[in-house]
Amino acid sequence: MDVASLVLPVFAIIVTGWLAGWSGYVSRSLADGLVHFAYNVAMPALLIVTIAQEPARNLLQGRFLLAFGGGSLLCFALVFLAVRAGRGLASSTIHGMAAAMTNTGFVALPILHSIYGQPAVLPAAIATVFVAGVMFPASVILLERERHGGRSARPTALAKQILLNPMVLSTLVGLAGAIAGLPIPAPVAAYLNIFAAALTPCALFAIGLGLSVAGLRANLRASLLLAVVKLVAMPLIVYGLCLATGLDPLYTIAAVVCAAVPTAKTVYILAGEYKVEEPLVAATVSITTLLSVPTLLIWLTLLS
Repeated sequence: MDVASLVLPVFAIIVTGWLAGWSGYVSRSLADGLVHFAYNVAMPALLIVTIAQEPARNLLQGRFLLAFGGGSLLCFALVFLAVRAGRGLASSTIHGMAAAMTNTGFVALPILHSIYGQPAVLPAAIATVFVAGVMFPASVILLERERHGGRSARPTALAKQILLNPMVLSTLVGLAGAIAGLPIPAPVAAYLNIFAAALTPCALFAIGLGLSVAGLRANLRASLLLAVVKLVAMPLIVYGLCLATGLDPLYTIAAVVCAAVPTAKTVYILAGEYKVEEPLVAATVSITTLLSVPTLLIWLTLLS
């Protein structure tokens, strides 16, 4: 019930966005505006408050980072290389992100907290920071290379474009705050949290608004394959790395649950911003969100 009560409302918002677009109640053209706001305003605010408020010493959990982070990067690399043979750099990057970018902050963390209490919050927070501080910037670098023509782009211009990207810049600001140990003033934190809170409804509604039955059918096979990687293969890889590194039971459960939650909605934000594989990502987020209810229950039962 804890899993269903957290995941089903997420899926319901996607369906609401689809119904609004299908009925004409909200114009589908507004999806681009929602994505642009989420990418340039809401997501940077969330990254800053998430990373900066976590003490730097808490982020240095070597074995947990090796298990969860290693599993995430390995899944990304496997899907990226499998797709790269027939597609461009940006398309391959988005496929890899859809298979390996996990919704730790909005699904895994509250599930772990509700079932295992406060001790399970720290590993979920570390996983969230890893996704924000490593996975997102790496993906943006690949996407920017494609946008600027890969090797033909001037290195200085490309580096400037990457560093000024809202995702990368806000990650660097958050990391600087965490390393310096400077607390965010309460009014500033409240200001950022207001914008951060807008990310979930904007992103999920935009996913539904941009989702069509024809697009879902056209991408059903590919999105189902990505869902299998995301919900089955990635948790198995992470679990194997947990056993190999001798990670303690609670952190093992946290790592596997973080790997087994749906594809992060922010993958759709990136896909929309760079105009790459938007229908595929919308279908994958929707399918992994729906299928994660039974798969998460299975994983929690096995791990318990």
